[in-house]
Amino acid sequence: MDIKNRVVIVTGGGSGIGAETSRLLAERGAKIVVTDISETGEEITKSIRQAGGEATFIRADISVAEEAEALVAKTLEHYGRLDGAFNNAGVEQAATPLHELTPAQWDRAIRVDLTGVFYSLKYQIAAMLESGTRGSIVNTASSLGQVAIPNASEYVAAKHGVIGLTRAAAADYGQHGIRINAVLPGIVQTPLIARLSEDPTFSGMFDALRQRHLLGRFAKANEIGEAVHWLLSDSSEFVTGAAIPVDGGYLAV
Repeated sequence: MDIKNRVVIVTGGGSGIGAETSRLLAERGAKIVVTDISETGEEITKSIRQAGGEATFIRADISVAEEAEALVAKTLEHYGRLDGAFNNAGVEQAATPLHELTPAQWDRAIRVDLTGVFYSLKYQIAAMLESGTRGSIVNTASSLGQVAIPNASEYVAAKHGVIGLTRAAAADYGQHGIRINAVLPGIVQTPLIARLSEDPTFSGMFDALRQRHLLGRFAKANEIGEAVHWLLSDSSEFVTGAAIPVDGGYLAV
């Protein structure tokens, strides 16, 4: 699954799945444009370089069209091309039943988790079309893009939208050799999840969610990265428009 020297944008690259995937892709020879609204992306970039990888950090808020466009333009200016992207930036909010959800909470989730993916795709695909690149783009959806849980209507709606957008984009650009797919993580073991799991207020809920995953545990961030690596590589060259669960069996039952 060779991705050596391919230029790949990773949004939300400053933490969690984005950070681990940036490291994994760089270790395997890709040139990574780490993107985040936070300066933590700079720290991830430094760690990649210290490990011998190639990376640059571009701060951007992909929920703003002009910044998503500028991100692609700066990538082309720095590296001369764009071969792939992992559109992973997203936000999480406090669990809230729909009738208590504020318009601002709804707008924030849709703006970042769905509209941000649209803006990213729009400018990434335009760059690939202009250069004739037969690129690959991976979007982060969620297992909650196919099912729902209580008190997360804005997140569930956004992630369902990401899957639909992924399939529609794949239909539009397959004729140009541009592949667009989505990964659907289950719950990923992050420092935040670890802390909440130990909190008596949440521990019972997380125990139940852990058992809902047929493998009896949450995902590791690098396990999502492995799926992204495969989708960005030529090993998956006949895969497009797919929504691939990486969820330990969460959606199987």
